[in-house]
Amino acid sequence: MRMALAAITLTANTLTANAQEPRRRHHQREVWQTDTPMVHDPVMAKEGDTYYLYSTGMGIQRMTSKDRKTWTVLPHPVMTVIPGWTTDSVPGFGSHVWAPDVIRWHGRWWMAYSCSTFGKNGSAIGLLSSRSLAANLWKDEGCIVCSHDWKVQPGGTTVGDNWNAIDPNFVIDDADTPWLVWGSFWDGIQLARLDTTMHLATRPVTIARRHRPDDPNAAENPTSRYAGRNAIEAPFIFRHDGYYYLFVSWDYCCRGTKSNYRVAVGRSKHVAGPYLDCEGKNMLMGGGTLFLEGDKKQWDAAGHCAAYTFDGEDIFICHGYSATQAGTALLIQRPIRWTADGWPELL
Repeated sequence: MRMALAAITLTANTLTANAQEPRRRHHQREVWQTDTPMVHDPVMAKEGDTYYLYSTGMGIQRMTSKDRKTWTVLPHPVMTVIPGWTTDSVPGFGSHVWAPDVIRWHGRWWMAYSCSTFGKNGSAIGLLSSRSLAANLWKDEGCIVCSHDWKVQPGGTTVGDNWNAIDPNFVIDDADTPWLVWGSFWDGIQLARLDTTMHLATRPVTIARRHRPDDPNAAENPTSRYAGRNAIEAPFIFRHDGYYYLFVSWDYCCRGTKSNYRVAVGRSKHVAGPYLDCEGKNMLMGGGTLFLEGDKKQWDAAGHCAAYTFDGEDIFICHGYSATQAGTALLIQRPIRWTADGWPELL
């Protein structure tokens, strides 16, 4: 299932945004089109005959397309006003909103998004809802989950949460029950069941780590408020043919040509896991089958992925760091095919 990025075609563009202060409106921008979108942490949805692309940016960047080739960059972001609770919950957060996810469930569109500051786990996942993606009207539904800075105090007492409330992904199970999976570094990927308002109904549990807990490479620095070496994040769960497939990103993003981001996968018959790789190793104990990585010629790295079924075709998207364009983060789209034993591959 390992596939070098040299075989991948993609689209890219340079996307600009105006900075703003919390609770203030974004400046209006002109509508323009591109067949080469630049994005970070992309997700997609389709409503009617239109595709919607959302990604990290000031207030959440958004584009539309009829064919997933030519994209229209819309003149204002999803969140033209940043809710006041976000800066109250996450000191230092402004308007640069990370890693959205979007899903339709019970007649509404639901969007989760991340409020954080780089390298810290004092974070929050917010929630928006809308009747239609075309309406451009999103209702603030408050906070889904919040994490607090984790640290070890003198004497070994821990305070805060040993997980990070960023990189959310919705999944609906076979019983039509919503779940949320999220997480970055610290103790890895978290999962919790949601209620009918799309807020937490259960406490989070860890379902995947980059390393075994007893692996010395995973040790946290007890004097640091920053992430340790458990470099796993950006989960996405995709249902296919009786399995839930958990995609995660390993190692480091956001370093341009020095990024070494890559995607691994495991699967389970149950949404709560356990998720096993193709050799039967539990992702909770550091398992995961390498699915996608860079070749250092065309792409240095790739990650933060999503997977969808559009018009009967399964597709995989993520962002990749271009080795030929100074590490620019570009959109990657590829069809998924399935092996005889039920594992995904990229065409």
